[in-house]
Amino acid sequence: MTAPAIIMLVVTLVIVWGGLAASVVALRFLPIPEATEEDSTSAAHKSHVTE
Repeated sequence: MTAPAIIMLVVTLVIVWGGLAASVVALRFLPIPEATEEDSTSAAHKSHVTE
């Protein structure tokens, strides 16, 4: 492999694995928004339940 090919390989690997690591960190440390009562009982859900 040529030097530019190896450089592009390393750059691509850093981007992909860095994105994966950032996603894992974000899922681990950011709070999960709680669903409110209004959100969980939408009109579509109510019509489905009453049928």
